[in-house]
Amino acid sequence: MKKTVTTLADGRELIYYDAGDGEARGGYPDRRPLEPAHRNAQTRFDELQGEWVAIAAHRQDRTYKPPADQCPLCPSTEDRLTEIPAPDYEVAVFENRFPSLGGPDGGRCEVVAFTSDHDKSFADLSEDEVALVLEAWADRTGELLARPDVTQVYCFENRGEEIGVTLSHPHGQIYAFPYVAPKMDRAVSRAAAHRARTGRNLFDDMVEREAADERVIEQNEHWIAFTPYAARWPYEAHLYPKRRVADFTELDDAQRAAFAPIYLSLLRRFDGLFPAADGGPGRTPYISAWHQAPKRAPGAQTEVALHAEIFTVRRAPGKLKYLAGAESGMGAFASDTTPESAAIALRGAGR
Repeated sequence: MKKTVTTLADGRELIYYDAGDGEARGGYPDRRPLEPAHRNAQTRFDELQGEWVAIAAHRQDRTYKPPADQCPLCPSTEDRLTEIPAPDYEVAVFENRFPSLGGPDGGRCEVVAFTSDHDKSFADLSEDEVALVLEAWADRTGELLARPDVTQVYCFENRGEEIGVTLSHPHGQIYAFPYVAPKMDRAVSRAAAHRARTGRNLFDDMVEREAADERVIEQNEHWIAFTPYAARWPYEAHLYPKRRVADFTELDDAQRAAFAPIYLSLLRRFDGLFPAADGGPGRTPYISAWHQAPKRAPGAQTEVALHAEIFTVRRAPGKLKYLAGAESGMGAFASDTTPESAAIALRGAGR
C-alpha cells in the first residue's frame, strides 16, 4: 500500500491510499480559496444520562444533497474543484470540513471516500478495492488512537437518503471520540461484569453461542456473520472475526485476506432483501458500524472485540422502521420482525 499525505487549502489533512506504487497524488494542490477550517465543536456532559453530547452548530451549513456534477467527493477537474484535488484516486481520507468533533475538547472527524466512481456502492467494489479500504481503516485507527485527545475510533458507513445521507458518493466516516461513546461504554461495563462473574470473555461466549444457532447467515474460516438474538432492527447482522481482536490494527494477514469476500457478500445480501423495480438488486439503506476497543477504559483493550453491526431502517418494501415514542424517548426497542426470520431472509438474499 502507498500512502500519500498532503494538505487542503484550509489546512485540513488529506491522505491518499493506493494499492501499488503509482502516481504521487500529493502533487496536485488544492486551488480553492477556502476560509480556515471549522474547529469550534464542543462536548458537553449530560449528568442525568451519564453521556457526552457533541455540540457543532456550524454543521447547519454543511453541503446538502448536491447534484452529481457538483459532488465534493469526486476527483477534481479543470472546471470543478472538489475536496480531492487529484484527477483520480483509489481511497482518499480527509478531515471533515464540518466536523462534529475537533474543537478545544479534542477529537477528530474524517471522511473516507471508498472510490472515485460516483455511481458505485460499497457492494460494487472488487475484493482488492475492499482490501485497500480495510488497510485505510487500520492505518487511520492506529494513527488516531495514538493521539492524546482520542479515546475511541469509530469507522462507519451510512448509505441511502432514508438513513439521512446528504452526499450520494460512496463514502464513510471516522469519528475519533475524545470520550467513550455511550453504546461502547455500556459494552465495556457489561464485559467487565461478565469477566468478574464467569472468568470468561463476554464477546467470545456470545459468538460461540451464536455460531451454534439458526441465526447464522454465513461464515468462512476467519469470520462469522449472524443476526443477533436480541436484534433491535428489522434486518440486522453482526460480523465478527473468529479470533477476537481489539481493533483493525490487530487483524492478521489471514483475517484480512478473508474479510472482503464475506463483507461484500453480507452487504449484497442486504441489497437483495428489497429488489429494484426491474427485478435486479436494490440499494437498501443501511448503517455499517464498526466497534473497536477504546483507550483509557479499564479492561477495554483486552475485553472488547472488533465487530461490525449492520442494519437497515427498511422493514418491508416501501416501509421504514421509524423510532417511535418508546424507542426515541426511552431507548426501549421493539422489533417488527423476529431475528430468526430475518436470518432466513438474509441467507436467501445473496447475489
